[in-house]
Amino acid sequence: MTGEIDPVKVMKQEVGKAAAALVQSGTIVGLGTGSTTAYAIEYLGSRLKSGELTDIQGIPTSFQAEVLAKKYGIPLTTLDAVDHIDIAIDGADEVDPQKNLIKGGGAAHTREKVVDALADQFIVVVDANKLVDRLGSTFLLPVEVIPMALTPVMRAIEKLGGKPELRMGVKKAGPVITDQGNMVIDVKFDLIDNPAELEKTLNNIPGVLENGLFVGVADKVLIGEVKDGQPIVREM
Repeated sequence: MTGEIDPVKVMKQEVGKAAAALVQSGTIVGLGTGSTTAYAIEYLGSRLKSGELTDIQGIPTSFQAEVLAKKYGIPLTTLDAVDHIDIAIDGADEVDPQKNLIKGGGAAHTREKVVDALADQFIVVVDANKLVDRLGSTFLLPVEVIPMALTPVMRAIEKLGGKPELRMGVKKAGPVITDQGNMVIDVKFDLIDNPAELEKTLNNIPGVLENGLFVGVADKVLIGEVKDGQPIVREM
């Protein structure tokens, strides 16, 4: 029995490969979280193994990224040990025409924002269905909250016009807990007409650690699509 080739999987692999190809020897690389970024990490490991790429160090944005980096032989470092990040590769849950993002589907957006914002070049890898005209139209906005502040933060978000809901675990009783030991509120806003303003407003609520709006951070967006059964990668 021959396995069917999944064009969507191949497309994600091609986007990951295109991002990994932008990494140069001797650089510090932010390693993002998610299914497409996982392929980028895998291909970085392949380039290292073949000798095509040398002397890179990775800074993971999540436990998932750390595990994958170790699996594929990418040496890791920390923000304490370096003074810059050359390039970061990460996914997104939504991308608007100005390259603003909503991230946090994997509940790693706080560490992702730290790493991605520090990078000299931030490359976003997505498939075409993540492209939206306006942020918040297909994906809820994640907000990381320290546990003791959960109720007052939800009340404050409701006053801003948002509909907050505590993210619950899958195959786990109770809420999702982040790598920082906090909780995630997913918020529905009917309209996010000023992402930059909302990002600041949410982060000013006491008890909020970080939210999933990434405004003015992305430098390049690599978009994967399947056309006529063939995977293609284009750039925004």
